[in-house]
Parts: sequence; C-alpha cells; structure tokens
Amino acid sequence: MPDVVIMTDSNSGMAQEEGERYGVEVLPMSFIINGKIYYEGMDISHEGFLKKLREDAQVSTSQPAPGEVTERWEKLLKRHDEVVYIPMSGGLSKSCETARILAEEYNGRVQVVDSKRVSVPQKMMVLDAVALAKEGKSAVEIKEMLDGSAMDCAIYIAVDTLKYLKRGGRITGAAAAVGTVLNIKPVLLMRGEKLDSYEKARGMKGARRIMLQAIRGELEGSFKEYAQRGEVCLQMAHTCADEEMAAEWEARIRDEFPDLALYSARLPLCTACHIGPDGLGVGITRRIRKDW
Repeated sequence: MPDVVIMTDSNSGMAQEEGERYGVEVLPMSFIINGKIYYEGMDISHEGFLKKLREDAQVSTSQPAPGEVTERWEKLLKRHDEVVYIPMSGGLSKSCETARILAEEYNGRVQVVDSKRVSVPQKMMVLDAVALAKEGKSAVEIKEMLDGSAMDCAIYIAVDTLKYLKRGGRITGAAAAVGTVLNIKPVLLMRGEKLDSYEKARGMKGARRIMLQAIRGELEGSFKEYAQRGEVCLQMAHTCADEEMAAEWEARIRDEFPDLALYSARLPLCTACHIGPDGLGVGITRRIRKDW
C-alpha cells in the first residue's frame, strides 16, 4: 500500500493549522501589497488583508515560483512514496499547468490534479483526497477519481461593492457608477474553470435570496441523484470583517437546507481581492467520501 501525501495551496481556504490536522501540506500563496510581498496565512491574516483593501492598497496576486513547489515536493518525497498536488483551477491560474510540467520530472511519484475549483469546494476535494489516501489508494488512482468529480460543484458569490470588479477590469467604470447608485449587487457563479456573472440583485437581501434559489435549483437538477445518495454537502464562504454578518448568513443556509452538511470558511485572499469586503457565498459540492 503506497504512502500518499496530499498537498494543496492556500487558494483552497485551508489554513496551515488545518492542514497540519489533516496531514495536508499547504503552500501559502503570495500577494504583492504596495510593493511588499506577503504570504497568505503566514504574515498576513484575512482581517489584515481586508483592511489593506479598504485602505485602497495596490494589491496583485502572484503564482508560486517553480522552485517553491518542487522544493516542497522533494521534502515530502523523502518521507512519503507519492504526492497528490491539488492547486486552484487551471482556468483561473497558470500555476496548475506549470505544476503539471514540473511533475513530469518525478517519474509518476507526483500527480497534479486540476481541481477546476477554488475556495471551499477546492478544500472539499482535498478532504476527499485525504480520505482516499487513507483507504490505500495510489496517487494515480486518487487523481483519476478526483478528475472524475472535479465538475461536480458550483459556488455562488454575492458582491457587496462594485469597486473591486471595476479595478480588476470585469466591469466598466460607468457600469460601476450606475450600479452603485442603484444598489446593484452582482451574483457571480463559478462552475468548472469560469467565474461568470449569474444575476444582478437590488441589495444584499435580494442577492442572498437569489443564491438560495440557485442552490435549490442545483438540488433539483444536476445534483439531484447525488443528494438522494447522501453525497452532497454545502459550503458557506465570505469576506466579512463582521463575524455576526457571516454567522447570520450561515444560519440562513442551515435553516433553508437543514438536512445537508454545511462547511464554513472565509474566501481565500485570491478571491477576496476581486470580490472585496463583505462578500457572501454559498457552494454545493458532490463529495466522493461521506466521512472525512
């Protein structure tokens, strides 16, 4: 039975201490803020990052250097037979494709999975991988199973301010100005490799209603059979500085879907920098293993 270790990046929303609990290696993603490099979960917290955003700091993301990735692989391979690496969706970052090329030098001992996910759904895949490794699956077997389930997720995110979508070039300045006056709150959908506009709402109350309706639609549509087999879980994610606001959203989801497992987390910084503060999200994911 091969000794397989799982590795991911902090775009999954998995904190370093959480990674230690599950035996997962977590690669912290780097950000350049006003010309200085910070590493997620290491020298900048979620709260600190949101504070920088509110102060209009210049923020840019950066994919990990190849040497950072391979150095961790080599350390892990001294203690384990194989590594399964699960970075954020290849459609959102080139880091996945870079890792695949690097893995070719490791004679199959490193398997890279395109999660087609980010944030909590990506973390759900990581936990599936941990469960499969505990069952004695090889790295190749784990990769094949994860590849087969990668598209079985969706996450809806309501944006409280249009400022950061404008900054990232996703909407024009004119659209942002009009939307702000009209209290428009975009609801975004990430499914697979794309982050697209899903619907627009007047106010966050309307946005929350739209997201809950969307999850009901998922449960009655593509996730119906999975739900009947007990293979579905929900995820609440947010960029709230106000923990009470996040707790209220979590409670609302639990009230709407009391029979489904719900996991809660902050949106990772790679998403927060585009969404901005006080964003709310809800995801739905098929899980390969019911117990983690």
